[in-house]
Formats: sequence, structure tokens, C-alpha cells
Amino acid sequence: MGAALWLALAAPAMAAAPAGQGTVPAVAVPDFWNPRSRGERVEAPQTGRAVRFLTDDEFPPLHFAGPDGTPTGFVVELARAVCEKLAVPCTVQARRFDTLLDSLESKQGDVVAAAIPLTVGLRRKFLATRPYFRWPARFAARTDRGLPEPSPAHLDGRSVGVIGGSAHAAYLATFFPKAKPRAFTDLAAAEGALKRGEIDYLFADGLNLALYVGGQEAETCCALIGGDYLENRFFGEGIGLITRQEDAALARALDDALQRVWDDGKYTELYLRFFPISPF
Repeated sequence: MGAALWLALAAPAMAAAPAGQGTVPAVAVPDFWNPRSRGERVEAPQTGRAVRFLTDDEFPPLHFAGPDGTPTGFVVELARAVCEKLAVPCTVQARRFDTLLDSLESKQGDVVAAAIPLTVGLRRKFLATRPYFRWPARFAARTDRGLPEPSPAHLDGRSVGVIGGSAHAAYLATFFPKAKPRAFTDLAAAEGALKRGEIDYLFADGLNLALYVGGQEAETCCALIGGDYLENRFFGEGIGLITRQEDAALARALDDALQRVWDDGKYTELYLRFFPISPF
């Protein structure tokens, strides 16, 4: 989905998004922080220059170019909130997604704030904070079918669309063995089949499904149903702020600042602004 289209779809929710810690959100806001991990405040190392964040501007709602071309999105605004907590000046520079880690390694920036999955291979070369966002798998179904929430028993004999060869297809086969999977080559084709009623459920990436069911193309045909699925073995650890190995002090300060952004309600405010329908 392009940034302009996403902004048009999300504008009403963004305008109405509540702020402040006492707000009860109408959508599910994930909590990735362990309250027992809180410790003394960690200060950012003083380098005498701005901390340079690197991002991409083509992946709404996480990071994209705003109407004036300035990088924005959930990840970008979260990075700016972290900078406020650290009380350090920061800059945000947009680069092509596939160049971000190379740019970090060559010291063209200090932190990558983008949807790069945290993997064992990445951790061999870089440091990363704890995840501040993960990739939930979700089921979607037509709203006029009265289908039950997914469970191994309820999916017995039901048709479920998946992307062929995907982690979601493997998860469905493992934990919902009596479902009848129907493989598609891409998500758009699977979404079209769900809208036409050719499958009972669709099981796929929760972020993409949330954008679909809340968008114009779905024409209110469908909704997310049941809970989220977050098993690391299938869907990964999520995404965090990435730094170089030698910047361990900065990485610790970023982790602490993310915790404080959650504690004061800013994370919730940003989440409600950029996710009018929660993928969780």
C-alpha cells in the first residue's frame, strides 16, 4: 500500500487517536516490555553530535515519506520519542531499504530504525534493542458467515487460504492439521478469494491483513478473527533499533528509552495514530 493511500485510509483514526496514559484504547496495543526489567536510568553517551537514525520511506505505516517528504511512520516517530527521552539531538535520514545495514556498518549513521527482522545472522554483526514491534499472524474471515473463532476443532474441514511455502502455511499444517489449506501465490489473490467467499478463512501476516480489512478494497467484507500468533520459530523475533557492535552504551540507552516511552503512554499514543486497526 502506498503512503498516500494509507494516509487517506488512516486519517480519521489518526485525528481521533487519544493521547495520554489514562486512555483506554479501542484497539489492542501490544506490550513487549517486562516490568521487572526496569532499572536505573541509562544515559546516552555524549558524543558532541546528533545521533543519526537511518530509515526507509516506502513501507507505511512503519516508515514512509509524509506529505512534505519528511520521513514519518510508527517506527520513525518512535525513534523521535526515544531521542526526546535521551535528551539528545537526532537526525532521521531516509535511505533505500537494502542499503540500511551497509550504511550503518560504514558509519554513515548510528542507528537503523526500520522493519529489518532480528535474526541470529544480524546479531552476529550488530547489536539490537529488545523488539518494539513483532509480526503477528492472524486469521481473517468474512463478516457475514458467522464463523467461529479459529481453533483446531473449529477449523476441522474448513478451507483456509495461505501463501504457498510461507511460514503461515507451515504453522497451519503444524497446529491446525485438520484444516483444508488452499495455497495462493500472493496475498492479493488470497484476499480476493476471501472477499468472494471462496475460502472460509485467510491466515497470513497480521499487519497486512489489518491494512486490508480496514481499507477500501475490502469494502467492509471481512474482519480479523481470533487472537494473534507470535511463535518465534515461525514468525521471528520482530524488529528493534539496530546499532554497531562497538556502540553498546548507545544500545543500552536506546533500550532504556524505549521502556520509558512505553511507561509514559507515548508508545500507545503513536500506535493508535498509525494502526487504526490493530494487527494484534
